[in-house]
Amino acid sequence: MSLVELMVGITVGLFIVAAATTLMATQLSDNRKLLVETQIQQDLRASMDIITRQLRRAGALDTALAQAGLGNSAGFGGARAPIAFTDVTTVAGGNGAVGFAFYRGVGDQGPYGFKREVDGGIKSLMGTGWQELTDMNVMNVTSFTVTPVVIASALLPCPKLCADGTAACWPQLVVRDYTVTITAQAKSDTTVQRTMSSRVRLRNDWVKFNDPAALSPVCPS
Repeated sequence: MSLVELMVGITVGLFIVAAATTLMATQLSDNRKLLVETQIQQDLRASMDIITRQLRRAGALDTALAQAGLGNSAGFGGARAPIAFTDVTTVAGGNGAVGFAFYRGVGDQGPYGFKREVDGGIKSLMGTGWQELTDMNVMNVTSFTVTPVVIASALLPCPKLCADGTAACWPQLVVRDYTVTITAQAKSDTTVQRTMSSRVRLRNDWVKFNDPAALSPVCPS
C-alpha cells in the first residue's frame, strides 16, 4: 500500500468518525430536549389538575349549611352571612390570580386561591398562607390566566313582581365556567415552551340575588 492510499484511507475514516460523532451528539441533544419537554408537560399537567380540581369546588357547602337556605353572593343560608362562598374573584392578565372559598371541614372554609408571582412561579393559598405550587427550578411560568366564560343564565320566577313592576329584582341562576391557561418554559432550556389550557365548570351554580334591599328573602315580599 502506497503512502497516498494510506492517507486517503485515513481521510475517509476521519470523515466517517466525524459523521458518527455528529450523529451521536444530535441524538443526545434531541434526547435531552425530549426529557425536558416531557418534564415540563408533566409538571404543567399536575399543576393544572390541582387548580381545576380546587376551582371546581368553589361555593360548596356542607349539608347543614346547604339545608339552611340558598347560597348567595355574600354568604349562605338565605340570610347574607360574612363568608362569601359563592364569590369567585379573578385578576386579568398574565400575572393572573383567582380567589374562592368552599367548605372542606369544620374550621377549614378558605379562602383558597392561586396566583402567579413575578419570579415565575404559581402559588397556592391554603387558609392564610401561600405555598409554592410549581417548582421554579424546573420551569418558569410566563403566563397564568383565569378567564370567566359567559354562560346564559335564567331568572328564577317569584310570586310577586318588583316594586317597579318588573322582574329585575328576581334571583338569577348563573352557570359558571372558567378557562385556565398556563404557559411555561423550561428553566434549563428557554427554547422549550409549552401552553396548557383547561375549561372548568363549577359544580355549584350561583343563585345571584338581584335585590340588594332584601337581606333574607330571595324574592320581593
